Amino acid sequence: MLAPERRTRTDLLVAATLVVTVLVAASVVWLRSDARGTTSITWDEPVSAPPLAGTLPDTLTEVWQAPSGATSAPVALGGTVATADANTVVGRDPVTGDERWRYERNRPLCAATGAWGSVVSVYRDARGCGQVTALDSDSGARGAQRTGDADEEIRLIDAGSHVIALGDTRLEMWRSDLVRTVEYGYVDAPVNPRAQPRSGCELLSADAGTSRLAVLEQCPNEPANRLTLLDPTPDDSQKPEQYASSVLPEAQTGAGARIVAVLGERTAVYMPPGPGGGPRIAVYDGSGALVDTHDLGRVAGNGTAPATEQEGVLVWWTGLDTVALSPEDFAPAWTVEDTLGTGAAMAGSLLLPVDDAVAAVDPASGNVRRQIPVQRGDAPEVDVAVTGELVLEQRGDQVVALR
Repeated sequence: MLAPERRTRTDLLVAATLVVTVLVAASVVWLRSDARGTTSITWDEPVSAPPLAGTLPDTLTEVWQAPSGATSAPVALGGTVATADANTVVGRDPVTGDERWRYERNRPLCAATGAWGSVVSVYRDARGCGQVTALDSDSGARGAQRTGDADEEIRLIDAGSHVIALGDTRLEMWRSDLVRTVEYGYVDAPVNPRAQPRSGCELLSADAGTSRLAVLEQCPNEPANRLTLLDPTPDDSQKPEQYASSVLPEAQTGAGARIVAVLGERTAVYMPPGPGGGPRIAVYDGSGALVDTHDLGRVAGNGTAPATEQEGVLVWWTGLDTVALSPEDFAPAWTVEDTLGTGAAMAGSLLLPVDDAVAAVDPASGNVRRQIPVQRGDAPEVDVAVTGELVLEQRGDQVVALR
């Protein structure tokens, strides 16, 4: 019978050294990990969406406000209002503003929006605004996540079934599981060097429908903006499938042309005044051919958000006015001048922010049914959302709840 193996002092020292090495390595990984810099406090109680308002309020008074510099409009999903500021996303009780859940990281927020029943939050790291997490709107629990290269600043555009992340040089589209369906523009260390159709372009605006992703861009050595129409769900997300791309001579560089809306295969583009005429909506088919134009009464301001469909019409804030467009052919149906931002539907009316009030507008005619006074002080841009009987306003970096 063999004698049992005896451990020497050297064996014990080697084993101890290995243990210490493993512990040090694990500590370094932990200290550098995203998990160490993340705080997630979830909500376990049931959350119910408030009933729709049956009538318009006679008055609106502030009931709470909270900082939300990372949102461009109020985020109201089901029974939650989400605010996003600095490095923290908070899910709140709509009526009281009390915090229910919190998601906080040791990175700055780039942007946040609501989509698919989740709060899509984007954080910045050394690669740009590319760390994305979907948070369940009721509980704040983490869902799908992704990370990738991105520009230092981005805008999030809710395109229905997808979200567009638009930067100056790069665009991505994500579906509800945050899988990327399109990568367009500048790509660091591309796997397929010739996959992108062109390089060095500045991406100006974008929107998508069910069958077209439209991008307006300014490319080097071109005299005007270029309209590019892409497949929103190509076979390979790294290889954009282009239906059409052409320079629009009437969209002069720096003049303020932008994508207004995309429905099916048709794209509406705002054209500023120029040699071709006054301010107008130009309509392009799926192959990029101009098929119609519609004159506008006034030059558009600096509004960047595409039109949204509400109460049977496409509602577009131009930066100065609110214009309703027909979803059939993009023809203007009515205009309410001197509005402050995007509106929202409530009790069969469209609520549009105006100076010192919210205007309740008939969505069919554009007639102002009444003005509900609001004390908001100096707020050059105000974007409205509605949840139940509550009216939410994004005023700069604050979300204000009114009732």
